[in-house]
Amino acid sequence: MRSRAAILHDMGQPWSVEEFELDPPRAGEVLVEMAAAGLCHSDEHIRNGDMSASNEVMQSFGLPSMFPLIGGHEGAGVVLEVGDGVTAFAPGDHVVSTFVAVCGQCRWCNSGMEYICDMGAQVMIPGMPTDGTFRHHTADGRNLGHLSKVGAFSKHTVVSTDSIVKIPSHLPLLPMALLSCGIPTGYGSVENRANVKTGDTVVVVGVGGIGTGAIQAARIKGAAQIIAVDPVEFKQKSALGFGATHSVSSTQEAADLVRDLTHGVMADSVIVSPSLIAGEDVQAALTLTRKGGTCVLTGMTKQLTNSISINLQEFILWNKNLVGTVLGSCNPRVDIARFARLYEAGLLQLDEMITRRYRLDEINDGYRDQLNGEIIRGIIDFSLD
Repeated sequence: MRSRAAILHDMGQPWSVEEFELDPPRAGEVLVEMAAAGLCHSDEHIRNGDMSASNEVMQSFGLPSMFPLIGGHEGAGVVLEVGDGVTAFAPGDHVVSTFVAVCGQCRWCNSGMEYICDMGAQVMIPGMPTDGTFRHHTADGRNLGHLSKVGAFSKHTVVSTDSIVKIPSHLPLLPMALLSCGIPTGYGSVENRANVKTGDTVVVVGVGGIGTGAIQAARIKGAAQIIAVDPVEFKQKSALGFGATHSVSSTQEAADLVRDLTHGVMADSVIVSPSLIAGEDVQAALTLTRKGGTCVLTGMTKQLTNSISINLQEFILWNKNLVGTVLGSCNPRVDIARFARLYEAGLLQLDEMITRRYRLDEINDGYRDQLNGEIIRGIIDFSLD
């Protein structure tokens, strides 16, 4: 079949919305018609080279090129067709994608650490996770990768059953798309990695989509003081509507505020979720963290960032914890449904996070708005096309 998608042909190029050819699903796969796709910053990291390499560089090392590829990993849609042997899904099912595929069989899945599944760790390698071949092809017949084995920036996509989670059909698909990445990553950083407790003081550095999810988690978990840190005034104000008790523009300003609020103890936990973590951001976040507290590195960093400088003696003697996370250390098969229940109960604000809806053809405008700090989460709404 023929469909339309936002495609990257090489690193540094803009998104190109064009038609492509899509093969039917094979064994263990399903065809999904996407309803909505979130504009997550990770796709921008692929586009600008923070998490990718150009075709020329990959070819010089004799490695398969990542491009061309269909972007998008945060999405929700409806199953149209299932491949051989698929029994867990049927046409008409409403599903949310997960950029960490969960095989359920490797050591990590069987240890309750599905977020670092061996198969999920390979989602940046082109081709289907089921057999390594391709279902997506350019109009002139070249193979097309699909980001995170999802390709949510496409009206139609074929995915492995390990990359989707079924949700109740009465739930609206636009806000459900946020349960694919932004909410699990932010919420899980607070719940699973920082272990926030009632009465805690929590600092969230960077309050876009992921940071806003973290703020809501801190509120739901009962944190007494939630400090949002972001240089963009719009985001500072927005954070107050999602549960932040205070908002400031920098970690330096936050240090003075947290010191006053906690009588010098500092924050129980700090969630670091800017669009890109720089080396100097880590020590600034650790300075905000109390003795025995936890600093969670949630945002992405450039792939060439391989060292940081911290006050190591203070880190050791004050028993601080510095941890990383992917997908907020969530299990998508369990946690997506749990977050959906929080949404139904009115505790998790998803509709309010969607600042603006875009047609697929407006994807470059959406990312421009994101980089300019004008949106919390933009959504590609395929019903607008």
